Amino acid sequence: MPDFKFLIRQDSSVLKFKQLIDAVEDAISNNQLNPGDMLPSVNQLMKECQLSRDTVFKAYNDLKQRGVVEAVPNRGYFVARKITRVLLFLDTFKAYKEVLYHAFREHLRKDIKVDLHFHHYNIRVFETIIKESIGKYSSYVIMNFNHPKVQAITGKIPPDKLLVIDWKINSAPNASYVAQDFGEPVFHCLKENLDKIRPYKRFIFYYPPFTYHPREAIDHFLKFVREYQIPFKVIEDPKTFRVEKGDLFFLVSDRTLARFLDQCSEKELAIGKDAGVISYNETPMKKYVKNGITVISTDFELMGQKAAEFVNTGQPVRFMVPTSLKLRSSL
Repeated sequence: MPDFKFLIRQDSSVLKFKQLIDAVEDAISNNQLNPGDMLPSVNQLMKECQLSRDTVFKAYNDLKQRGVVEAVPNRGYFVARKITRVLLFLDTFKAYKEVLYHAFREHLRKDIKVDLHFHHYNIRVFETIIKESIGKYSSYVIMNFNHPKVQAITGKIPPDKLLVIDWKINSAPNASYVAQDFGEPVFHCLKENLDKIRPYKRFIFYYPPFTYHPREAIDHFLKFVREYQIPFKVIEDPKTFRVEKGDLFFLVSDRTLARFLDQCSEKELAIGKDAGVISYNETPMKKYVKNGITVISTDFELMGQKAAEFVNTGQPVRFMVPTSLKLRSSL
């Protein structure tokens, strides 16, 4: 039996049987325990970790039911199979992130366990989760965000185990990534649909104060409207968000899309005729709302698939996921 002890924190808010389960899985994931190794006996864990017999049995039974360990009569408990754990660290859980998540899980090897966390753009949460995860995972799949401390924090992760997804900001030059470009594709998507945009009286980019969408999208919007002499406006104050007949809106938040639809309904404006909208990020429902909402979006299913390939193979990857415009009746 390997010579190490499980650490159970008596003051933790995590139930002790769950701490023991996590400790066993961490040890297997980190190769401290390997298939065939014998686990500490129930009596040993009771004594060393100050656990009750019921707590140890509950943890071992859970691991046994999931095939992680096996019980051999009159001998004890043994590691039954290898466990690989991956940290998937997203910013928020929105509809398009759900597409990414399910594609990621679908393409992962079946022996890989995923721990899902969210940072909500909070640097303290981001740092705490990363610090507590060091050494526990075979791979770290992380959505970075625009904060000066991010690169130093993720720099504590072994480079060969780190994959930055969605936004490549604040990542090391040689880091693996599966990301999207929030700039130039916006210009090209608008350019390719110039004939649909010109009939509107003005083109309005609304960048609300609560969004974390990269501002480079605004820069390429401005490049487009100025190059093709499109009447435009960029607004950031929610009080100035008013839909008028002849307006075409570019919206980077689904909350603002709901406001746009509400105002069109109140003013009896036909969407795609009296007022238009281009929404950023595809979701499963946008193709059905109001006969279809036009979107500019990357392929989140492909992003999830490519992230899974990195975890499955351990090979470096540097891949920019294509962004395209899906034309529907709202434009």
